[in-house]
Amino acid sequence: MSKKFGFIKDIVVQDQKEKRFDGKVATRFPPEPNGYLHIGHAKSIFLNYGVAEEFGGSFNLRMDDTNPEKEEEEYIRSIVKDVKWLGARWQGDMRYASDYFDEMYEYAVKLIKKGKAYVDDLSPEEITRYRGTLTEAGKESPYRNRGVDENLELFEKMKKGEFPDGSKVLRAKIDMASPNLNMRDPVMYRVLSSSHHRTGDKWCIYPMYDFAHCIEDSIEKITHSLCTLEFEDHRPLYDWFLNELGVHHPKQIEFARLNISYTVLSKRRLMELVREGHVEGWDDPRMPTISGMRRRGFTPESIRDFCEKIGVAKANSTVDVSLLEHCIRDELNRKAPRVMAVLNPLKVVIENYPEDKTEELEAVNNPEDESMGRRMLPFSREIYIEREDFMENPPKKFFRLYPGKEVRLKHAYYITCKEAVKDEKGNIVELRCSYDPSSRGGWAPDNRKVRGTLHWVSAKDAVKVEARLYDRLFDKEDPQEGEDFKENLNPESFKLMKNCMAEPGVKELKPGDRVQFLRKGYYIADTKDFTEEKPVFNRIVPLKDTWAKIVRRKTGKKKESKK
Repeated sequence: MSKKFGFIKDIVVQDQKEKRFDGKVATRFPPEPNGYLHIGHAKSIFLNYGVAEEFGGSFNLRMDDTNPEKEEEEYIRSIVKDVKWLGARWQGDMRYASDYFDEMYEYAVKLIKKGKAYVDDLSPEEITRYRGTLTEAGKESPYRNRGVDENLELFEKMKKGEFPDGSKVLRAKIDMASPNLNMRDPVMYRVLSSSHHRTGDKWCIYPMYDFAHCIEDSIEKITHSLCTLEFEDHRPLYDWFLNELGVHHPKQIEFARLNISYTVLSKRRLMELVREGHVEGWDDPRMPTISGMRRRGFTPESIRDFCEKIGVAKANSTVDVSLLEHCIRDELNRKAPRVMAVLNPLKVVIENYPEDKTEELEAVNNPEDESMGRRMLPFSREIYIEREDFMENPPKKFFRLYPGKEVRLKHAYYITCKEAVKDEKGNIVELRCSYDPSSRGGWAPDNRKVRGTLHWVSAKDAVKVEARLYDRLFDKEDPQEGEDFKENLNPESFKLMKNCMAEPGVKELKPGDRVQFLRKGYYIADTKDFTEEKPVFNRIVPLKDTWAKIVRRKTGKKKESKK
């Protein structure tokens, strides 16, 4: 049994031993459709779905659509797409909280009849003031002791829309002196004359989350209601409602929510970034949303691997974002074909290479997997190399190209720089080099040592591509430090390079294909803008693996990596 479920696995195992819930396991993922899912939700999906799968149980997908003012069909569609893409499969039809509005109303009536709920006329501000503080008991509402018949009549009128929004609420009658503020007569229903995306104008009252959620779990016969840690203080209320109603009672279990360095995982703040135009939308590749990560090039397997590596804990902590980057890098190192692409081209003319000659050179597609085969690369007199791979006056230990220096062209030949050609402004526009014909394939017969190896593309065969270099959206480890988290946005999080040159094989790629640009990083053919006429690539992650360095520093072990 996998350790990825942590202490939750131990609880479920014990429940099965005790034949609790008749040995059954039923979980659910209940998002509110008021935004797009992010990687924190992915952790919850993998946990809930994984526990059900591990124990042969069932898994439900349920939209918690109890707030019509913030919910949209767009969000529902995106949630369904994301959950499917992550590989979670729910049992039966997708559920909605609104499926149970009639039952919830009847349960509220039942609590009124038991003397456990009452209609309150206090304003929202007064309710907050009467609630008290952590060190001071709350104060009972003057409407708390209304009779059952009056409460039933008022609640019925609330349902019929006879009162203006915010004028009345239905509250549970529990304990205004409770040390847990959630137990101080929480609101169960509010008057809200807003059309619902599924029920239309049928309802003028809507249930609050704490009341609705436990009812939904109960109706669906959920056994283990897995929630993030902020709901721990709400558990007594979850239990109180179900105990008072005498219905099926799931076990609520809390786990630590996901926090990642250099990342914001607040739906409200992500919404702010979208609405204020700091990003291009919910699927901007810099966003930690599932749709953004999908467009960036992350895979479901890499996200699952990340979630399994961080495990499930009881205490909140922050995970280094480089672990997430390591997971996709590790997968693509094994799976992604290699491609030659020059992002900032500098032309090289090989003077002793025949002008009218083009030859095909063999290149391995992935050194990690020989089964991926080989491809042929065109080579000619004029090629492009990275501009950063040449320096006219290099420092010590610069092993790339400079005047008089010999380097290896990957899969090709040894070349030696003879001259740097400049324009009238002194800018280097071209290099003049010579090559060693005996070094075909990148190895000379005399086995002389050449320390630098460069990637390249044939100039006359190159395909012009656009590269979008994405980096972390924030430049501060804890973006929420300070008065405004948006002040910590990384101005270098996006760089557009329009005049890149790549080997001709990129024209055969399709949107969503992932490759490694040799020496530059892992890229995905953009799922929105990539065409054969205009190939557009998003950088997923650079080649540099900072997480591997952290692991080596902590363990002293060296991780082998082939590029």
